[in-house]
Amino acid sequence: MQRTSARLTVGDQPVIWLGANYWSRTGGPLMWRSYDPEVVDAELRVLRDHGLNMTRSFFYWPDFMPAPDRLDQELCARFADFLDRHQALGMTTVPTFLVGHMSGENWDPAWRGDRDLYSDVWLVSRQAWFARETVRRFAAHPAVAGWLVSNEMPIYGRQPGVRSDQAPAEREAVAAWAQILVDAVRAGGGTQPVSLGDGAWGLENSGHDNGFRLQDTAELCDFLGPHVYRMENDPVRQHYAAAWVCELTGTFQRPVVLEEFGVSSDFASGPGAARYYRQTLHNSLLAGATGWVAWNNTDYDNLSEQPPYRHHAFEMHFGLTDTAGVPKPQLRELHAFSEVLSAVDFPRCHRADTDTALLVSSYLDTLYPFTRAEDRAYVQQTGRQAWVAARLADAPAAVVRESDGALPTDVRLWLVPSTKQLLSPTWYELERRARDGATVYVSYSPGAHDEQRGPWYAHLNELFGVRHQLEYGLVDPIEDDEVTFTLTRAFGTLPEGARLTFRAAGTHNSRVFLPVEPDGAQVLAVDGHGRPALLLRETGEGCVVFCTYPIEHMAAVTPRVNPEATSTLYDALAAHAGVRRPVTTSDPRIAVDRLVHEDGRVFVWLVSQAGEELSVKPTVADGRLTTLAGSPAETVVLEPYGVRVLRLEG
Repeated sequence: MQRTSARLTVGDQPVIWLGANYWSRTGGPLMWRSYDPEVVDAELRVLRDHGLNMTRSFFYWPDFMPAPDRLDQELCARFADFLDRHQALGMTTVPTFLVGHMSGENWDPAWRGDRDLYSDVWLVSRQAWFARETVRRFAAHPAVAGWLVSNEMPIYGRQPGVRSDQAPAEREAVAAWAQILVDAVRAGGGTQPVSLGDGAWGLENSGHDNGFRLQDTAELCDFLGPHVYRMENDPVRQHYAAAWVCELTGTFQRPVVLEEFGVSSDFASGPGAARYYRQTLHNSLLAGATGWVAWNNTDYDNLSEQPPYRHHAFEMHFGLTDTAGVPKPQLRELHAFSEVLSAVDFPRCHRADTDTALLVSSYLDTLYPFTRAEDRAYVQQTGRQAWVAARLADAPAAVVRESDGALPTDVRLWLVPSTKQLLSPTWYELERRARDGATVYVSYSPGAHDEQRGPWYAHLNELFGVRHQLEYGLVDPIEDDEVTFTLTRAFGTLPEGARLTFRAAGTHNSRVFLPVEPDGAQVLAVDGHGRPALLLRETGEGCVVFCTYPIEHMAAVTPRVNPEATSTLYDALAAHAGVRRPVTTSDPRIAVDRLVHEDGRVFVWLVSQAGEELSVKPTVADGRLTTLAGSPAETVVLEPYGVRVLRLEG
């Protein structure tokens, strides 16, 4: 099936944004009060000289709109100079209107009072007026590449949990507010791409309801812009954190721009920051991102007495350069990435089709009656771990949302990992996909809490060819700290007798297995106590493979676990299903994926998750690998956590 590769276009030509969120070191959010054209020029020049072509800029609402019906003319003149300096360097910028929130503090215009940003008619009209008038003033400038309505409005507008008396923003109010603001951009003459700047943190990506819906945003906007700053307990999951969000966001068929990502040098060493940037850039590209805007351009050591840096000291050191303008390792990684984008002519590339699909339960993004928020977070967390495992198995999976309706038919391998809940019709549809020739893999889970704990499967015994042995209200705990599967027959790439070991983890509700007896299914593997752990039921032209342990969930809640044995199992599933994988490696620490140029060239990415140098000889199903310069590349050397881009010829 096709994977989303939507591109931003200008004049029917694809464009790629590679840049930085920008505040000058002369003032941070207060830069327009102390605007220094020469410093701005120097800051932009160092970005341009390292391959960046744009910035995301901010009007800072309290300064630019000092009264409900007035723009500050002097600051507007300074912003015009800012645009001219972009143009002179061949760069563009995406202005952001409502700031609002920034770096650990919210700033209101003095005249706002306690009016609600979404539902107060007068205040919404003032926001729309501000957007319309600034667009009217600057839309014709060639340095303006697009528009963003806000910066992380869910934090500024109304953040659930911050105050006990404040409910989440209502979806209808947020959608109406967004419609009015986007219409104001168009009314002001803005023809450039527009989006909300909200961070893509809502229900569909996180399971957390903040009032914003990507479905609504996608109908209004030209692109979607995730902001990703994850705190993780596993290096591999951290390296794929932004990529997973981009993959989920891309299911709404709009270009995905990784609008904010980055690291504070207070939280990461120079080499650690470089590694994070390298992994985030390349992995998000392979997950469908088509633009990248790092947070942010410079450090602010000279602003330690100024909010927000006074109380959020780490916010001073997210820069691509230090306070003196000297490039940090992060900027050098962006420069190297820009050279790769140029070498492969990225604007005219798309992601290769895949035969593997990861089914994301609609319980992530749909508020079903009498279900719990924990179930939504569980789907997100477990799905991400499975998606990472598929990548490490060189079988990158397209994400299919159950909530989108009928399942695609052009899938050879369906992954349904550690799943408690799907809609009843979906279980029958998965069985039909198996009868039509697919391999459908499902692993058991009763969920992580004790409310209606158990498998919400429409026809468990018939689907998997088993008789489950559950007792009502009880679970069957996993006794061992490590769970070992032993293959009782060859399967895919696994020979008879092969062993897969998984670390047991979870709550007392979720660290459990499903006791079954085969009833039409073949046992593929048994656990350390001789019980069925993997079973295969043939049906029609395909089969259903059932795992009685929640292996993806156990990995998802285990620190520093990846790569782990699920990727080995997925490799075997891919081989059994006949998934087409033109290039693979035998090392689960290396993920392989491809881009295809519109002229037919195929580019192959090898991304290492190893902390040491690796030398690998990839397996090529047909043809040969070369460097981008055309030299043979039978053996590839990857630096620690390194990335190599090759060509597949023939």
